[in-house]
Amino acid sequence: MSNDPTPITSATEVGAWLLDMDGVLVREEHLVEGADRFLDALSRRGTPFLVLTNNSIYTRRDLAARLRHNGLEVPEERIWTSALATASFLHTQRPHGTAFAIGDVGLTTALHQVGYTLTEMSPDYVVVGETRNLSFEQLTTAVRLINRGARFIATNPDPTGPSLEGPLPATGAVAALLSKATGRSPYFVGKPNPLMIRSALRELKAHSETTAMVGDRMDTDVVAGLEAGLHTVLVLSGVSEAHAAEHFPYRPSRIVSSVAVLADELGN
Repeated sequence: MSNDPTPITSATEVGAWLLDMDGVLVREEHLVEGADRFLDALSRRGTPFLVLTNNSIYTRRDLAARLRHNGLEVPEERIWTSALATASFLHTQRPHGTAFAIGDVGLTTALHQVGYTLTEMSPDYVVVGETRNLSFEQLTTAVRLINRGARFIATNPDPTGPSLEGPLPATGAVAALLSKATGRSPYFVGKPNPLMIRSALRELKAHSETTAMVGDRMDTDVVAGLEAGLHTVLVLSGVSEAHAAEHFPYRPSRIVSSVAVLADELGN
């Protein structure tokens, strides 16, 4: 694990920001207090930022529209998903390759944008993302392709995702099913893999030493930021409580109640 940089004491010391979306900016389709003021302050200062999410279902445009509905104006290019990180990774590994994808439009669009062809005919990769339209036929095809030698990739390891009605099975659950059926484990690209953080830094053209990762989970956001050499800020506006940090062998640079604290520090 990389050493944590010199701890920050104020948001004014940060040169770029990576922001988890759910639990940091929005929660259960509601704006987190201070999120709008924080983003306004970043825009006013010209401070670069990216909104990160392990959700691979939606495109950047879809997510920008969701945030706008919740009162946040975030340009499409300021959003980075595990689907985009996965497509970027595959492009560096095997440019213009082929894949069989289990996932929704966010994943398939990202793969197409890097020049990938989607096929069931001896693909280079089987790529699994979150989907609301999973079928037994898809699972069967994926199992057979993996057994025949296709490389197994998943956008993120999250076993469940949030909804207003309660948790939903997500990418990690589908990947576990395929692993059980094939005896093969996938390579997960999204958080907590620091690869996603590094891909976001490249997209932002930012340096780890002056960038902060803000998230509401110790086991994904904070550890990924730490391993990528970033400052880390745990917010308590999502799933974590203050005492939760004490149960992990690593600590964030800071713990704050919400991004409202950071907005106040930036003078907004």
